Amino acid sequence: MITRRSVLLAGGIGLLVAHRLAQAQTNATLRRVGWVSLGSKASPAEGYAAFKQGMRDLGWVEGKNAKYQAAYADGDVNRLDVLASELIGENVDVIVVGNATSTRAMQRATKTIPIVMAMINNAVGNGFVASLAKPGGNITGITVLQDEVLGKLIGILHEVVPGARRVAVMLNESNPNHAVFWAAAESACAVLDLVALRVVANAPAQFGAASEQIVRQRSQAIVVVSDPIYLNERVELQRLLQPTRLPVAYAWREQVVAGGLLSYGPDLAATVRHVAIYVDKILKGAKPSDLPVEQPGKFDFVINLKTAKSLGITIPRDILLRADEVIQ
Repeated sequence: MITRRSVLLAGGIGLLVAHRLAQAQTNATLRRVGWVSLGSKASPAEGYAAFKQGMRDLGWVEGKNAKYQAAYADGDVNRLDVLASELIGENVDVIVVGNATSTRAMQRATKTIPIVMAMINNAVGNGFVASLAKPGGNITGITVLQDEVLGKLIGILHEVVPGARRVAVMLNESNPNHAVFWAAAESACAVLDLVALRVVANAPAQFGAASEQIVRQRSQAIVVVSDPIYLNERVELQRLLQPTRLPVAYAWREQVVAGGLLSYGPDLAATVRHVAIYVDKILKGAKPSDLPVEQPGKFDFVINLKTAKSLGITIPRDILLRADEVIQ
């Protein structure tokens, strides 16, 4: 005998089974994308948001057909190997990395999961890819010759403050590129008859001591090289450098927004959005070894006019006209 209760029970079971089947199908179609940052969840939040926007533009909707697994080292290089193991345990389909330090950690951890670089310095020289045209292996993405960009940055700083002869160059010795950066800085300074002064800050806790060293060395200007710690902790770094009353040249626009005098480098948000194209192709079946490594096509020169005025620096009109952005 079929009762109303049995019909309702059967209907409820049917709905439960249908829900579980639908949930299983959704989980099966979700592609897992790992994001590795040497910074914290708060920084570089802009870069992560730009990447996810790039993915949305290509049809990847979080929770529908894509799941993101972000891993943050909170500035601790020693945590990267653990984060790499955790991501591999999550069975991610592809991993996005934002600097040479995290790329090295991921390279040690896996030779099979695709790794996409977002503006890694000198990918060939660092041994991440065999060549730009034919990467080989499981790594591809975007690379920048930051040592060449650094030389250009020093040249621009010299134009803005030609009287500054002693230039402090801030380096992070835990960065695989620090020796290349220092050699490039010395060379650029020598061409301009400037004195390059080496200043090391490997962690935010060393920013204060670095600022004091800059003053002791009688520096007249500061160049901060491209480094994830310096970018992620840009507000604190600029706060501690501000008492020196010296012009500071940075690698990224975001650091000038935080109070630096000027920057020269690729558009961070635009480049990270472009990384989504690599991830999209890989999720659709492309092999990293078949995707040529690209370089940014545009570099932006940014000046903070408010900072210049506070330092008593008058920026020549011709230089202001060359700037891609002038922050008032």
